[in-house]
Amino acid sequence: MTGEPATERRDPRYGRIDRLTSEELARLMNAADATVPAAVAGAIPAISTAIDAIVTRMRAGGRLIYVGAGTSGRLAVLDAAECPPTFGTDPELVQGVIAGGEPALRRAVEGAEDDTRAGTAAITDREVGELDAVVGVSAGGGAPFVLAALTEAGRRGALTVALTCNPGTPLSRAASHPIEVVVGPEVVAGSTRLRAGTAQKLVLNMISTITMVRLGRTHGGAMVEMPVTNAKLAERAVRMVADLTGVSRETAHATLEAAGWRVKPAILMAERALTPDEADTLLQHHGGDLEAAREFP
Repeated sequence: MTGEPATERRDPRYGRIDRLTSEELARLMNAADATVPAAVAGAIPAISTAIDAIVTRMRAGGRLIYVGAGTSGRLAVLDAAECPPTFGTDPELVQGVIAGGEPALRRAVEGAEDDTRAGTAAITDREVGELDAVVGVSAGGGAPFVLAALTEAGRRGALTVALTCNPGTPLSRAASHPIEVVVGPEVVAGSTRLRAGTAQKLVLNMISTITMVRLGRTHGGAMVEMPVTNAKLAERAVRMVADLTGVSRETAHATLEAAGWRVKPAILMAERALTPDEADTLLQHHGGDLEAAREFP
């Protein structure tokens, strides 16, 4: 990468933002944000190839580990944290690592991004191996903490993915699967929490969601692995069972109670008049694949 990174450049279009009204500035930012989906669309071939490789590792028992710094790290941790409540995964299966640790989620930790030893240790401490997939997230593509982590992950034989918003970065060169979503200069030069952050969030959404879909943790667009931990989720579970099986809401509620509020077995129980143990056995026979279990004669 030569010259000034695109994410650090000043764009003349934004040179007088301090003179604009709030509405004018809001419209300017909205117009800038509207370019992000097209940039993401251009990277879909790289995104989908990386996801397929991640799925292969995870099917073999591996983990998905995001590593980032600053805004990129916060977005990575957020995406990982959403997997257990959305897809019923073990918290260890999808992990988010941010330079500076948990305090950096709330406020900047000076120097953390440059700590290469900590980046390497983030991988060694987790005993990353050949079955794991490590995604380095860095808008600029050069955060030393992230680069050190991805380099160590590659040395250990893990699948390595880079998610950046500049072309030809050191992080991309260190990864077996570089994803480059080039969004250009920010409205506030260098503030990569703006368009670059939006782009990274969209790609992280794709990585985690499509991976979990491919791993069978959804069914027909429904979150059938979702843990039911509050009243809102109980209502959602009742609606899912009723919608997917055609039973009444009352029957769906009673079936879920009998199934210990587990959606997958409740669906099979409602459709096939099975006991909870019978539903569990059928699911186990099909490796947890609800669609295959529902179609089993």
